[in-house]
Amino acid sequence: MSGDSVPAEIRAVVFDVGRVLVQWDMRHLFARLIDDPARLDWFMAHVVTEEWHFEHDAGRDLVEMVAARKAQFPGHDDLIDAYATRFLDTIPGNVPGSHEIVRELAARCVPLFAITNFASSFWSEFRASQPLFDLFGDIVVSGDVKLVKPDPEIFELASRRFGHRPGSMLFVDDNAANVAAARTLGWQVHHFTDAARLRADLLKRGLLG
Repeated sequence: MSGDSVPAEIRAVVFDVGRVLVQWDMRHLFARLIDDPARLDWFMAHVVTEEWHFEHDAGRDLVEMVAARKAQFPGHDDLIDAYATRFLDTIPGNVPGSHEIVRELAARCVPLFAITNFASSFWSEFRASQPLFDLFGDIVVSGDVKLVKPDPEIFELASRRFGHRPGSMLFVDDNAANVAAARTLGWQVHHFTDAARLRADLLKRGLLG
């Protein structure tokens, strides 16, 4: 789904990161560590879940999280430690076509920003490996600001930091709740499904030629 209409002017494009610019799947890591498919399914559904991970994105201390999870699920210490020490293995690669779009926008001097739900420690490690983000003017990281999408406050903070009105920015995210929150606050939005549809929307808006 693209934005509802073509606005008169977009002054900046604001990207989500996970599942828009890079693939993210915690199962990608733990499938290497757990051979039995049924045990893997159980572990991903009960121990290292996306809901639990989201607490770290929101700023919960990693050491405290890991200790509490080990106490709750004894016998899985090594696997829970892997969550803390091998997070980059949950990112198998780039989302096809998205990095090319970012570079084309940058070449056209379109200001680029990002709002990402990403834990501070994991972001620092990941960011060091990703020169693409040198093209971004600013990136709001949930773990740094202790706010997470779809909380309206993170969008309001981002608008102040980026220096643009919400209505003059296009927000690109794969999460429907995040897109809905941004739209309610007056942002232009694109609900990301794949790079081809994003490219078509950007062409329609005159941001790509």
